[in-house]
Amino acid sequence: MTKIIGRRSIVGTALAAPMLARHGWAQSTYPNKPIRMVVPFAAAGTTDLLGRIAAEILQNAWGANVVVENKSGAGGNVGAQAVATAPADGYTLLLGTIGTAVLNQYLYKKMPYDIATAFTPVALFGEVANVLVVNPKVPVKTAKEYVEYCKKEGTNKVSYGTPGIGSSGQLSMEYFKALAGFTAEHVGYRGSALVLQDLLPGNIPSAMDNLPPYLPHIQSGGLKALGVTSSKRWFALPDVPTIAEQGFDGFDAAPWWYVAAPAGTPREIVQKLSEAIVKGAKSPEVIKKIRDAGAGELVGDDKELTARIKSETVKWKKVADAAHLEPQ
Repeated sequence: MTKIIGRRSIVGTALAAPMLARHGWAQSTYPNKPIRMVVPFAAAGTTDLLGRIAAEILQNAWGANVVVENKSGAGGNVGAQAVATAPADGYTLLLGTIGTAVLNQYLYKKMPYDIATAFTPVALFGEVANVLVVNPKVPVKTAKEYVEYCKKEGTNKVSYGTPGIGSSGQLSMEYFKALAGFTAEHVGYRGSALVLQDLLPGNIPSAMDNLPPYLPHIQSGGLKALGVTSSKRWFALPDVPTIAEQGFDGFDAAPWWYVAAPAGTPREIVQKLSEAIVKGAKSPEVIKKIRDAGAGELVGDDKELTARIKSETVKWKKVADAAHLEPQ
């Protein structure tokens, strides 16, 4: 018996296809090809390690093939631009930093993308504490004593090192200086290793920088940690108080990471990505991997990431203005 399909049925089916696609049915099979996770820094660093952890989460969640691609340069702007200009289909993602989301717009005269409109936030994915650290010869034990010491020594008589102008270390200290009302002279180096070369023998008295490179020296007694910049005590230094709890309420200057997609990525895909990353990042196994990479767990969905970017943009704009940073 032959089944006859009338013209009306054919036309109806044809018209229904684009309508189903518009209503998100086309995304129901996502992902059905490899996903590219762009890391805007070189391999082996903390950002790279976190990008690989995020990729592994998505692979385990869906059995998808997630390829990590390192595209470094211009403080993360090169890799971020590659994602901003990619198709908005969920197959190109960015493992970004506070720099690519907020800080770089205050550091570079010409940004290759519009921070406010180029991306669709997906999820928060980790943070790291900066640490205020001094050579043991400096006669202070707390962040509060450091402030008093700087005031006593006089305007810009005490110096502090960071891995460079515009680094999160410098901006964290500028934030602290404005909040606590003291001065200190910034000495910018080309990386944390060079800061340590001068800090350990006492050529400079203090530094503000990402904690991981300094941790072994703090634990050995070669350096004194006065406070961490995170909102809560850091897991690797539980006996070192936050700067906020030493009388500087509200101080929170911990750099963070996130996952984003190109602007215009379908909401259904963004939600699927966000849910998978948040769920995976809360597992004990992944938390251990994040900590082993030198970071700490900071998990939030796309709405929480959107709110953080907004509030951090307002905060760091004030800090950049107070520091009189000149975009390069």
